[in-house]
This record gives sequence, C-alpha cells and structure tokens, in this order.
Amino acid sequence: MRDATRSTPELACPIAPVVDIVFSRWTTPILWALHEFGRQRFVELERRLPSITPKVLTQRLRQLERDGLLTRTYHAEVPPRVEYEISDLGRSLSPVFAQLATWAGDHLGDVETARESYDATKMQKV
Repeated sequence: MRDATRSTPELACPIAPVVDIVFSRWTTPILWALHEFGRQRFVELERRLPSITPKVLTQRLRQLERDGLLTRTYHAEVPPRVEYEISDLGRSLSPVFAQLATWAGDHLGDVETARESYDATKMQKV
C-alpha cells in the first residue's frame, strides 16, 4: 500500500496549502503593494504591477478577497469606485514577508553565484 504522506502534498508538507494561497503568481506582489501603499483602486494596482493583465488582476483580487486576505469596498457613486485594502488576515503575513525580504537581501547573491557555478560546470561537460 502506498504511503499517504507521499500521495497527499498537504500531509507530506503541511505548509503546501499556505504556499499555494500566498505565493501563487501575483498574490505576493498584490499583497505587498496593498501593505506598502495602503488602500488602492484597481487602476492604481495596475500601475504598480505593469506586467499583469487586467483579467489576471481581477481574478487574483477576487481570489484574495475570497481567501480573506484583502477587502473590497464598493462606493455607489457616479462613476462607481472600488477600493482594495489588505485585511487583518493579510496583514498577519507581514512578518513572513519581512523575513523573506531579509533572506533575499542576505542570500540572493549566493543563489546567483551558485547558479553561475552550476551553469559553468554544465557548459564544460557539453
């Protein structure tokens, strides 16, 4: 019989669902922008994340709202105004992001050095 921990990612790695929620493409930049710059309208987020398409931004914002990581406020005025803001739950990720930023500052250079060394070794064997 197959070991259940190998067939179910959540059992093999209990943080897998969190990684899927928080570190999927665009989620981290959106949350970072809302955390750093506060409440923003859709167009402001588009400007801060110029390589995201409007369709994908809409999808990610809806998913983040569904996950409880941001709040969406609709203002019934002419023209209508919608604002997005990081929620308390989303804000609770701040220490995680701060730690990752520290790690990046301390180690991304090491990663680049390792990649260059690896690539140079592989190129010699070709």
